Amino acid sequence: MERVFELKDERATGELAARLARALPKGSVLLLSGPLGAGKTTFVRYLAQALGFSGRVTSPTYTLLHVYPTPEGPLLHADLYRLPEPEMAHELGLFEGMEEARLTAVEWGRREDFPGAVEVVLKPVSETARRAWVKGPEPLLRRL
Repeated sequence: MERVFELKDERATGELAARLARALPKGSVLLLSGPLGAGKTTFVRYLAQALGFSGRVTSPTYTLLHVYPTPEGPLLHADLYRLPEPEMAHELGLFEGMEEARLTAVEWGRREDFPGAVEVVLKPVSETARRAWVKGPEPLLRRL
């Protein structure tokens, strides 16, 4: 199932991320996609804040994986865009870390590599506004 959200500004993006962080159970995987500059890392920053992380959240484009400690367990933030082969995510330790993670957010992840993941597709509609498509189980989408 899919639900579309019109996000008029960054604050609205943060509110959606916070609702999603609260609604997703421990161990969930969130796939983030959209063009460069769509706000994927910004979305993760708000997820991290909602989970109690107060540090700086940055794009893992070059490091490929960041781990943010939260009171509920680690938030893993991966960016698979630069991986020549998606299977290389295993070498990062991503899949092993997911077992203990509160939440795993994967930019540019493929659905077939993460069965059962919730998907968020972000698309800029103006300089500040975004449209977000959230794909996941109906009970989850109703809570958003």
